[in-house]
Amino acid sequence: MLNIKRIPGKLESTDGAEIAEAAVVLPLVFMLLLGIVWFGRAFNIYSTIQQAAHQGAIFTARGTCVTCNNDFPTNKEVYNHVVAVMQASNLDPKQINPSTDPGLLPCPSPPVPSGGGCAQYKKIWVCRSVQLNPSIDVTQPPQCGSAVSFQYPFQFDLPFTSLNMQQITLSAQAQSRMEN
Repeated sequence: MLNIKRIPGKLESTDGAEIAEAAVVLPLVFMLLLGIVWFGRAFNIYSTIQQAAHQGAIFTARGTCVTCNNDFPTNKEVYNHVVAVMQASNLDPKQINPSTDPGLLPCPSPPVPSGGGCAQYKKIWVCRSVQLNPSIDVTQPPQCGSAVSFQYPFQFDLPFTSLNMQQITLSAQAQSRMEN
């Protein structure tokens, strides 16, 4: 027969409390650590694509040969330059998504080198001899340069959360002034 007076004593016992606390806390700590890893990876990818766009814009704005009448790189060469930066961080360039047309205005002067304006090459927008900061003051000439922009997808894999298998699109755009 069960003694009713011993039940409160059994309920006050702490045997197994540590196991119950660990069973509640460890999954939360594990999810927090996974979240830190995945957000860190997203930041790494974002900084890599920003660096790739920046290097592409610098490469586009600078002549490849000073003694050859400032021969500027082609869109294919700019694309290959961006891809090389991405592949250095093990990012797949086949996943690049096109962004919208940057809509930058062409520069009035100097003359447009090797086909200025914006053109898309393999999902990367390459803009040459465009206005980087259109000036309100008509006496000040606008700064001219180049811009490179594209998008890259990232998919979270955080099980048991609302972020599981969510895909976000990271955008990269960089500008560089043309050197005279």
